[in-house]
Amino acid sequence: MIKRFIGTGVALVTPFDRALRVDFRGLKRLLNYTTDSEVRYLVVHGTTGEAATTTPEEKAAILAFVQAHNPNNLPIVYGIGGNNTHELIKTIRNTNFQGIDAVLSASPHYNRPSQEGIYQHYRAIAEVCPVPILLYNIPVRTGSNITATTTLRLSEHPNIIGIKEASGNLLQCIEIAKGKDDDFLLISGDDMLTLPMMAIGAVGVISVIANGFPKKMAHITNLVLQRRDEEAQSHVGTLLPVNRLIGQESNPVGIKQLLAVLGICQKHVRLPLVSAPTSLARRMRTVVLQGKT
Repeated sequence: MIKRFIGTGVALVTPFDRALRVDFRGLKRLLNYTTDSEVRYLVVHGTTGEAATTTPEEKAAILAFVQAHNPNNLPIVYGIGGNNTHELIKTIRNTNFQGIDAVLSASPHYNRPSQEGIYQHYRAIAEVCPVPILLYNIPVRTGSNITATTTLRLSEHPNIIGIKEASGNLLQCIEIAKGKDDDFLLISGDDMLTLPMMAIGAVGVISVIANGFPKKMAHITNLVLQRRDEEAQSHVGTLLPVNRLIGQESNPVGIKQLLAVLGICQKHVRLPLVSAPTSLARRMRTVVLQGKT
């Protein structure tokens, strides 16, 4: 099971048309583009997929479409999270998990639970979820951090197989890497920190930029797995200019603008997000055309 999630996973965007309907043609182009590479798995309905503003009906339709247009039959990680544990358990029980290989679940947002609250939340959903769970630590969005101690406690649950770590705290990641068992996955949640995280024990990345540059991001993680770190570092440097531009807007505004520049899908996002300004589009186009990626 865990070998499926070693390397690069793509945190897929959800393309919208001008009327803010799900753009399935754009999604098909994105799937064909990202899977024509060494990408190892797909993440559906994560933060990058605008899960916060898609309806349950849309979520089901998007998942079915991804499953039907997955040419390499890549494993699928499905985003399910929330800050009401009871309602989240109901959602899990009412979800059809056929064709889903794992769940990615962010720590509860807004409530700012204690570490014990976070621990009990994840234990409760792990007990009812029929597929393995990947924890997701992203304090900048949730308002609270999953400490290394809590992560290691949760790693002892047989249905919790890893963590997407997007805290940006490398010391915390070192603690996790040092204390975890070999079968617990430490996964980078920040594209540009993938190399240092893999150097301390991470097995890959759940990547935003891989929507636009799947071959390059997958190649980077594979180089590190082959212990060709210097080569990997040179490739990461080529992604820095466009990554800086993507980061100027809240995810997925920046990556959608890049995908529009690349002609894969449109840049539209749903409120409260707004599309990137034309000035950012011009700068992205310049970087891409100049071959700085």
